[in-house]
Amino acid sequence: MHWNNQTFLLYAVTDRTWLGERTLYEVVEEALKGGVTCVQLREKHLDQKAFRAEARALLPLCRRYGVPLIINDNVDVALAVDADGVHLGQEDLDLPHARRRLGPDKLIGVSAHNVEEARLAQAQGADYLGVGAVFGTSTKDDASALPPGMLKKICGAVDLPVVAIGGVNTGNLPRLTGSGMAGAAIVSGIFAQQDVEGAARTLRAMLTDLVSSKN
Repeated sequence: MHWNNQTFLLYAVTDRTWLGERTLYEVVEEALKGGVTCVQLREKHLDQKAFRAEARALLPLCRRYGVPLIINDNVDVALAVDADGVHLGQEDLDLPHARRRLGPDKLIGVSAHNVEEARLAQAQGADYLGVGAVFGTSTKDDASALPPGMLKKICGAVDLPVVAIGGVNTGNLPRLTGSGMAGAAIVSGIFAQQDVEGAARTLRAMLTDLVSSKN
C-alpha cells in the first residue's frame, strides 16, 4: 500500500467504549464511508488472541477503502495479520527493534511530546509522529495537554508528517490552524458520535481546508 501526507489527514483511533449494540467492524466501516484516511486499532484491554482476531477482521475492510490499518503498541499483532504498520508510545518497544522486525515497508508512528522526542524519532526512522495531547482528553488518563505552541514547534523541527492527537473535535479543530500539522487523530469525535459517518465527513472537510491552506 502506498501512502503520503494525505494518508494522515483524518486518522481514526478506535475505542470500543461507545459501541453500544454496534460492532467495531460496523462503526469502522461507517467512519471509512465518511472519509477517514487511516485507522489505528487501539485495544488496551483485549488479550492477544482477541486483538489478532479484531485486526484480522478489520484489515480487508480497510484495504477495500484503500486506507492503512495501524496497530497500536503491538508489533506481534501487526506481524501476525500483516497490518500496514504500528504506532509506538514513548514507553513501548523501541523503534529500531520494531523496524528490524517489521521491515522497511511498514509504517511506524511514534508518540512525541516535545522537540527532542520528535527529532529522535525522525533520526531513528519513524514515518510519522503523533503529537499530543493538544487538548485535554478523556480517553487517556495520563495525557496532559501540551504547552501552547508546542505542536507548531514540533512540526517546524522535523520533516515528518505530524498528527495532532488528544481531545480534538469539530469545536476546537480551528485552534490548530497555523500549526503545520498533516492531520488529526480523532477518537471520541468519531466513535462517540451517533452519526459516525457524518461526523467523519465533517471532520474530513474541516481538515482538508485547514491543511490545504498550509495552516
